Amino acid sequence: MLNVFTLANGRLFQEEIESLEELAKFKPIWVDLEDPTPEERRWVKQHFGLSIPEDAMDEDIEESARFFEEDNGELHVRSDFLIDDEENPRAVRVAFILNEHNDQLKSRGVLFSIHDEDVPVFRLLRMRARRMPGLIENAKDVLLMLFDADAEYCADTLEDIYDDLEKVSRQVLAGEVTDNKAGEALAAIARHEDMSGRIRRNVMDTRRAVSFMMRSRLLSAEQFEDARQILRDLDSLDGHTAFLFDKINFLMDATVGFININQNKIIKIFSVASVALLPPTLIASVYGMNFQHMPELAQEWGYPYALALMVLSAVGPMLYFRKRGWLK
Repeated sequence: MLNVFTLANGRLFQEEIESLEELAKFKPIWVDLEDPTPEERRWVKQHFGLSIPEDAMDEDIEESARFFEEDNGELHVRSDFLIDDEENPRAVRVAFILNEHNDQLKSRGVLFSIHDEDVPVFRLLRMRARRMPGLIENAKDVLLMLFDADAEYCADTLEDIYDDLEKVSRQVLAGEVTDNKAGEALAAIARHEDMSGRIRRNVMDTRRAVSFMMRSRLLSAEQFEDARQILRDLDSLDGHTAFLFDKINFLMDATVGFININQNKIIKIFSVASVALLPPTLIASVYGMNFQHMPELAQEWGYPYALALMVLSAVGPMLYFRKRGWLK
């Protein structure tokens, strides 16, 4: 899918392109390629003179090669963007190419973005740019605002994790925790721990991308200050993620502790039963040895006496355990 974005009255407008002739009608500041076909790549090369690298979306590219500037002035940035999907949370690699020397838009340049699937941050920026005139003036503003929206998206995801952990906390600490509830709590805690780790990695990646743009000396004084503000926002998220990790560890330990308590209750039942049944077992084994000199067994009351003695020997320890509170 090939989308171009143009500025009109300070607002960002989107157009979906289906042919090379249609692409020639617009003078965009942002060209977005979502899972582009070879034909769409060819349109971009013919119209803008830009060859999209074949390794633009490679996941195994070295970290040191994700940010660089070509001799012709093209700025290449490869950054990951978070997708907060409950079933499959993941990060999507996006390759940016900032062309400041485009023949059609010499004053504004063109930003090209290439990715394999739709990114929520892109939708957030498009919605914000339509509602807020003057938010974006050129291609560099688009790239900065994408990173700013990414920081906001991470903050919103952290707030959702806060709310979900509050529910888990009430479930774990409010009362008796059964094994089923403990299993559900552990599954939720594991999901949130995984998402918190992804957010922290995404924040680190965004911070590196913004720092690279600041070092490239392509930003104006106002854009440089915006980039510094984005870095401050990203730094503030580090404290939240650290707190979440501490809370997750606490809830994990508490849940595992309740599981151990439930298991100890089961073991205690077997321990009490085995101790209580030990005296009757001893008496039964004595009378079951067929000794020759057991005159009481020759009487009518002999066997009832032995059975009653076994019952009394079991009741005594149970009364003692109950008095000590071990049967609760």
